[in-house]
Order: sequence, then C-alpha cells, then structure tokens
Amino acid sequence: MRRWLAGWSVAAILATMSAAADATDDPLKICLDEDRPPLSMHQKGKPDAGFDVLLAQAIAERMGRSLKIQWFESRLDEDSSPQLEANALLSDGRCSLVGGYALTTDSLVKPGMKTARLPDFAGATRDDRRRRVGLGVLAPSQPYVYSPMIVVLGPKARGRKIADIGDLAGLRLAIESGSLGDAILMTFDKGRLIDGITHFVPGRDDLLGALQRGDYDATLIDLGRFDAHRAAHPDTAVTSSGYHYPIGANRGYVGLAGDAALIEAVNKALTELAAEGKIAEFGKQAGLTYLPPREPAILGDVWMKIIQR
Repeated sequence: MRRWLAGWSVAAILATMSAAADATDDPLKICLDEDRPPLSMHQKGKPDAGFDVLLAQAIAERMGRSLKIQWFESRLDEDSSPQLEANALLSDGRCSLVGGYALTTDSLVKPGMKTARLPDFAGATRDDRRRRVGLGVLAPSQPYVYSPMIVVLGPKARGRKIADIGDLAGLRLAIESGSLGDAILMTFDKGRLIDGITHFVPGRDDLLGALQRGDYDATLIDLGRFDAHRAAHPDTAVTSSGYHYPIGANRGYVGLAGDAALIEAVNKALTELAAEGKIAEFGKQAGLTYLPPREPAILGDVWMKIIQR
C-alpha cells in the first residue's frame, strides 16, 4: 500500500510539473499599446505598468498560463486605424488578444480590405515594417471598463459650469484633428462651436500643455488620458469640469473569430475578477478612474449618434 501511495505521489508531482511546463510553453499572448497610460506602459529601464498589464496578469493566472505581452506602438495620426492595426497583429500571430480595445460596431466590422500593414512592435524587423498581412475577422470579449469623454478646463476657465457641450460656447477650444472629440465639437448644433475651435496635430502638438499654459480654455478628451496627465503633472492647472459626454465606449479584448474557446475562457475569468472586485482594484492601483462597463456592451454607430445629437 505504501509503495502504491509513494508511486502515486511521484506521479502527482510529475503531473504538476508537466502542467507548469505546459503553461510556460503555451503562454497567453496579449498585445498592448506601449504608450497609453494609465492603461499600459512599456518604458526602457522601467517595469511594465498599467491597468491592462495588471488585468492581463490576473487573467493568465486564472487560466493557468504564463503571460507574454507583445508591445506595439499605435500611430497617432489621422490616417491610423486601430481596427486594422489590431487585426494585423492578431492575423500575423503576434498575439491571441489585443487589450484595451474600444468595443463599437464600427471597430468590429469585417475589414473592407484584405491586407494591412503591421504597426511598429517590439522585435519588428525591417521586413516586418514593409510587408502586409492578410486580415481575419475580429471577435470581442465582454467589456471590462467604460471609457467616457470628458470636458477639461484650462486655468482661465476653472470653475466654469459645464452641463452640456453647448456650455462651451464662447470659450477658446482646442482639439486634435480627426479625433472623436473633434467630430463631437465640430458637428454640435450644426457647427455652432466651429469659430472657437483650434485644431492640433495628433502626436505632434501638446494639447494638454497648451491648455495648462492658458493658451486655450477647454478640450474634450478620454478620461483615462486626463488621469495620465494628472499623474505626470500633480500640480497641473488643468481641471475636470465634471461633465462626461453621454456617448462613450466600453473597452475589452479582441481576438480572431476562430478563437471562440479562448474568448469564452477570458470571459469566464473577467466575470470572476469583476465579481471579486479585482478589476476595480486594478484600476485604483494604476491611477485610473475606473468606471464599470455600461449597456450597450458594444456601442452602435458612433458617428450617427454624434450627428443626431
């Protein structure tokens, strides 16, 4: 009997070691933007950080797998397409999931082109930067955070009551060209705010820096981006107006439609982590103003909703 038990113990240990080896050999590969604080940050000489990093680690642990993050750099220009970038990374096998993805019907439709270029990613070669990748069809996970747009104010407009976009009339407005905020401000009430808007080039001009200096009075940006600004500039004169634009998007993971089992496993982990309050805790640790997902889980035609307001 003792000999049988001893044999069973050895077998159990070997099985455990094998399972651990399998987790290491088959890591959960997730693509994250290297410069999107407080969601995800990858800087030379510093540990990886951010809400999406903490969440990815927790999900991999729940699934009994190690985690491998594929860092990429999203282009900040009017011609960039987060949808095509994510699809190219997934279709090229760089990762199985892309985190922090805005869940809208527009961002999940079948791509209108068959191929796309990869965004710059860690480890990319010269050939990687030139070649095009055949695209697949995207499939979303359930959402894990709500990402609204908010009005923030420069020092000269501090304390001004903003209860609607119309309350921005008469202020010097700054906005990045081609952004969601640009579409909202430019189309509001048949262009009533146009004369007060100055456009900035994404990735080149310092929008919040100009607001901080008092060159402009207000802008409309993602709440997470304002969180990042406050963390980097604790003494900033830029303040939140407290107004959240009523049309916002949830963020979640996106994978390829053929990976249904993976999406299901991720959804199970997300449900458990949310029920335990872990996701909100990760937000607090990362300095993110965490808001739980809202209905609809996947936002409909964003542009039509904006134009109709």
